[in-house]
Amino acid sequence: MMPTTTRDSTEDTVLHLLQLHYTATEQDADPHVAGHVAYLERHHAAGTFLVSGQTIPTQDGGAIIAHGVNRDTIEQITTEDPFVTNGVAKYTITTITPGRVHPALADVLTSGH
Repeated sequence: MMPTTTRDSTEDTVLHLLQLHYTATEQDADPHVAGHVAYLERHHAAGTFLVSGQTIPTQDGGAIIAHGVNRDTIEQITTEDPFVTNGVAKYTITTITPGRVHPALADVLTSGH
């Protein structure tokens, strides 16, 4: 078992769990998938999104783990998702300051962008 690392409460290590919930059917969301994927790719390339994926079952939506930005910024970023701008999904955001971090993630979380 690998040890965990305890971190101080700094903005650099704040994580945001973004839960995407469909407000329409998956079929209603289908025309906006390409735009949504481009949105994800843009924020992954910028280093803001660490992990993203569909939920199981897929009709519930998806989830993203984001870092390196404050709460106001992540709220703004979620409003730009084509799923949101086209009214087929909404986000709930949970912001956390990690208390314990697996060593494999420590460098990622403190590297910024």
